[in-house]
Amino acid sequence: MTETPPARPRRTAAFGFIFAVALMNAVSFGIMIPILPNLIKHMVGGDTAAASEWNVLFGTVWGVMQFVCGPVLGLLSDRFGRRPVLLLSIFGLFIDFLFMAFAPNLGWLFVGRVLNGVTAASFSTANAYVADVVEPDRRARYFGIMGSAFGFGFILGPSIGGFLGEVNLRLPFMVAAAICLANGLYGLFVLPESLPVERRSSTMNWARANPLGSLSFLMERGRLAALVAVAFLYQLGFTVLPAIFVLYSGYRYGWTPGILGWTFMATGIGQIVVQMFLVGPVVQRVGERGAVLLGTGVGAIGLIIYGLAPSGWIYLIGIPFWAMSGFTTPGLMGLMTRRVGPQNQGQLQGVAQSMQGIASVLGPPLFGLSFSWAVRNNATLHLPGLPIFISAALLLSAFALSIRVAKPSPVSAAAA
Repeated sequence: MTETPPARPRRTAAFGFIFAVALMNAVSFGIMIPILPNLIKHMVGGDTAAASEWNVLFGTVWGVMQFVCGPVLGLLSDRFGRRPVLLLSIFGLFIDFLFMAFAPNLGWLFVGRVLNGVTAASFSTANAYVADVVEPDRRARYFGIMGSAFGFGFILGPSIGGFLGEVNLRLPFMVAAAICLANGLYGLFVLPESLPVERRSSTMNWARANPLGSLSFLMERGRLAALVAVAFLYQLGFTVLPAIFVLYSGYRYGWTPGILGWTFMATGIGQIVVQMFLVGPVVQRVGERGAVLLGTGVGAIGLIIYGLAPSGWIYLIGIPFWAMSGFTTPGLMGLMTRRVGPQNQGQLQGVAQSMQGIASVLGPPLFGLSFSWAVRNNATLHLPGLPIFISAALLLSAFALSIRVAKPSPVSAAAA
């Protein structure tokens, strides 16, 4: 009992460390968002439809790697701690970005994306880290703060990528590699371990280290499986903008990488305001379930505005509505982490990463091919926003399912 008060400052400091790790990774990812599709387009001779199809392949393979590797890395973090898995992922990303920076053709660029998918599990492990150091009643707020790292990444990363990309399409990948290297060194020398030895899983259950085997983890916890289904619908809908935004905005509005940088900055500011400053008060007032409903419902409205917008200025009106979707993940993560104990938080995050991997597999063909179809049939059916409308329908489906299943846990995580 006497050891509890001094533990609180340590936990606060540990969260600061992990937020810095997530922030630097978000920036490194954000840097390549406005660049990779344009680099692919450059490699295919400027053909927008062909670039969209290649982007589908790259995104699909990346998602497959997440689907396969997410459960393995989650189990490893439960068994050996969060810190070594985070370091493995961060240094792996450093190598991945070097591959993409110097790829002479699409084949080598493809290899870089495969490696990126294998190692890009740092966010899920970081969420398990948060569950280790934050009490259940405060997790939604802290997951919101963690989500704001994506917002900062969307402000700094695409802005840096857009501006550097106008100098040289390869330069942003080099900068991303440098950020990952600095991130890895920071984690190596500063980041403490969050999962004590006595709270770690005693064995590696390899039967659950494969994606299909890990689904049994969900089936044993029925309501948890339903919440993961909500998360999957949201994540699938969320992949629409990474899949088609650069090509969509260039085709419909003629936006250059520089304009994309400013647009990502505005989007990131909206996410930061919601996730860093509003999630805590909103969850305190309406609960985690209310946050999920608010995020999926208003986020769908933002997508509808994006899809209907006939001009770039109208598109910008949808940004604050889309920013409200930032309530979804903190609410869901708060509900889900209550349903498992400390020795299974990594496995939970690994399964969630696997589901996100499935979304990343399905999203690029769903949205990229529907956009390619819309472009090729523009003369007969002018509907370039078709993939965005599909995404809005997915968020509305998540909203409807949440009404029934996003309810507080009857037991605490400690008892799970």
